[in-house]
Amino acid sequence: MASKRDYYVVLEVQKTATGEEIKKAYRKIAMKYHPDRNPGDKQAEEKFKEAAEAYEVLSNPEKRAKYDRFGHSAFGPGRGGGGFSGGMNMEDIFSQFGDIFGDDVFGSFFGGGRSGGRRSRGVRGSNLRVRIKLNYEEIAKGVTKTIKVKKYVTCNQCHGNGAKDSSSLQTCNTCGGSGQVRRVQHTFLGQMQTVTTCPECNGEGTTITAKCPQCKGEGRVYGEENITIDIPAGVSEGMQLSMSGKGNAGERGGAPGDLIILIEEEKHPHLQREGNNVAYDLYISFTDAVFGTQTEVPTIDGRAKIKIPAGTQSGKIFRLKGKGFPSLDSHSKGDQLIQVNVWTPQKVSDEEKAALESLSKSDNFKPHPDKNEKGFWEKIRETFS
Repeated sequence: MASKRDYYVVLEVQKTATGEEIKKAYRKIAMKYHPDRNPGDKQAEEKFKEAAEAYEVLSNPEKRAKYDRFGHSAFGPGRGGGGFSGGMNMEDIFSQFGDIFGDDVFGSFFGGGRSGGRRSRGVRGSNLRVRIKLNYEEIAKGVTKTIKVKKYVTCNQCHGNGAKDSSSLQTCNTCGGSGQVRRVQHTFLGQMQTVTTCPECNGEGTTITAKCPQCKGEGRVYGEENITIDIPAGVSEGMQLSMSGKGNAGERGGAPGDLIILIEEEKHPHLQREGNNVAYDLYISFTDAVFGTQTEVPTIDGRAKIKIPAGTQSGKIFRLKGKGFPSLDSHSKGDQLIQVNVWTPQKVSDEEKAALESLSKSDNFKPHPDKNEKGFWEKIRETFS
């Protein structure tokens, strides 16, 4: 499967392009590869769908911001390689973006050769939003979740058209099934033809004489659906993934909305996330700091042994390379950062106090920081640089 092209490259615009510039660029490319201008050309049709997919994202400020940050992976598996938004067909594109072309563009140039494809096909369904909680291990490795979503689904009795039976769905008498009404006006410049949405059928091309008793003519009923979501590794708190076509079903055959998945992170009992790095506070005794020790620390996927050298100072940071979270848009991984904290006893016995007082008189127990010893802020800058 060929990799997806950058959406800005598809629309031939810069990343700094304004919304109006993106709209103009999409209209230009869509008209170039429009099926009416390229009959039977599958390659042109794929270019047409590719441009529509790019425009769907870049014309939406929220989706564009996610794309700029995470690339194609920001939208998860819902935006696969199987056509526009992973499931929309040509009629869906015309339904959603038909206003970009203008009502009279292809009617004037091509005599309405694609009148059936311009029907609005009912009302598009609304988007749905769900929250999914993930633990650190699921975030690090990626996970497949199956959830039950209550939503509007296509009526199984009328299959979405809203009619009682096939004889109850008739071709609109006003537009003859095209979904459009053409008018010719005589002006001093000559004849001008305009094409507008049919007011009788609202562009659907059909009218219903008897409504489906199950959905009352809406073409959808309230129900539920089990949806499987493939969540990629490396997502983070607050990130949103989008599954096209998994929202509420549209009315009377309209395109379905999208399912927006909001990611929430479960708190880990020991670790803390810092970007793609993982932080852990390790507490050791004074004697372990003096003599050195070997201990185990928790990680995202189990436990790891680390060696604490003799003479380790409090605040020392050890790094476990590659033990952090994977990056969503690359193959790199973060690290696990372990900060050593030397535990100071809160209370001591008389015997311990006497021993410590004796030791405190020794020159070896007085602070003698090495000139190469890094300060707190220098360590922080080095750690997260």
